[in-house]
Amino acid sequence: MALTASEIQRKVVHMGVGGFAFLLRYLTWPQAAALAGGAFLFNWLVLPRIGGRKLWRGGEQAKGYPLGILLYPLSVLGLVLAFREELWMAAVVWGLLAFGDGMASIAGQALGGPTLPWNAKKGCAGFLAFVVCGGLGASLLAAWTLGMPWSAAFSVFILRITLPLAVLCALVESASTTLDDNLTVPLVGGVAIALLAQAEPERLLADPEFGRRLLTGVVANGVIAALAFFARSIDVAGAVSAVIIGATITASLGLPGLAVMVAFFVIGSLVTKLGYRIKAARGIAQEKGGARGWRNAWANGGVPAFLALLAGFAPEGLREILIVAYAASVATAAADTCSSEVGKAYGRRTFLITTFRPVPPGTEGAVSLEGTLGGLAGGFVVAAVGASLGLYAWPEAAVVGVAGLLGSLAESVIGTVAERRGWLDNDQLNALNTAIGAGFASLFVRVLP
Repeated sequence: MALTASEIQRKVVHMGVGGFAFLLRYLTWPQAAALAGGAFLFNWLVLPRIGGRKLWRGGEQAKGYPLGILLYPLSVLGLVLAFREELWMAAVVWGLLAFGDGMASIAGQALGGPTLPWNAKKGCAGFLAFVVCGGLGASLLAAWTLGMPWSAAFSVFILRITLPLAVLCALVESASTTLDDNLTVPLVGGVAIALLAQAEPERLLADPEFGRRLLTGVVANGVIAALAFFARSIDVAGAVSAVIIGATITASLGLPGLAVMVAFFVIGSLVTKLGYRIKAARGIAQEKGGARGWRNAWANGGVPAFLALLAGFAPEGLREILIVAYAASVATAAADTCSSEVGKAYGRRTFLITTFRPVPPGTEGAVSLEGTLGGLAGGFVVAAVGASLGLYAWPEAAVVGVAGLLGSLAESVIGTVAERRGWLDNDQLNALNTAIGAGFASLFVRVLP
């Protein structure tokens, strides 16, 4: 897409508004919330009457309202309310939204060049611009809002938070989705910074067993990936991705943590082959003969690997919660895969979970009794593996199993709308449901005795 004058104006305003984030050093959270609320009312009621319509894109002109321009201040308001006791966190995510997203659009459209493997509509130049400009803006805002000297923006204390966050938010911004970046970037960034701010990487790096676990993880996962490749359960890119994900988990949580992921991989491979001829005849079988690719590997393993790494960084107390959340995210992936594959092959009565309307097997959002029972079994097998190896206690295995089932059912509910409207594709839905399962487990651990 060529960079137009109106798009440049829109992004200049987008980044200019980010300058107000520097006021968070002086404002109380009620004042900041009032400022964001006032900005929303201004964008809604005043801006269109003073020439603001020229900033609207074509689709917004047709709808009669600028969704992105209205979401921007609402997202800032949400960040202020969520981090009212730590406004520097709101400033960091605001900086990524303003300067990262703004420069990604300008650089991507102006420079062109190679496109991203996961989204041919986005360029590598835009992705890099998001990381560099967003990371720089977020780091400067962190130092400024915390009352630190400008040089502190380049300190390990700040960069260990802002750089991973910039990469993560750049991935979100570059994802192939119709959801507005002014919603997705602050939402994911807000959740991630709450976790990253508590991370202490030195805990893992100073562990004398870390190097051994990392080497073990590379070797063990290399062997597993090779066997899976020759068994045609995974392709080359998927195998490389599996090694990276598995090595990260092993280095962080040891072999018991890896065993949880291996259990999912084995179960997933088996149920994918289960009734494959039936599914193939119906035209709903996994492509490539059931071999999983890199997209599937990261869709199901990206969130678990991130949580495992955070668990390795976390202090006691938080570490236990993150371990259970990690296991629940894997159990969710297992429950989702089992329910889908079993239901597509053997589901007798398949219906939409939201309306209970009968639909053909393989329909997005469809569930069946057979598939649900298969998902329940898959999630609890994964949960039992972790408990049997001492990763967590047996009572927590119940939490992991239940959270896994709820996460997979949540994917069915969301999928009935999200995929049809182009909000999320199947891989993005899989990543989302692993995060939802982890969220359920974290909530249960905190509220249940």
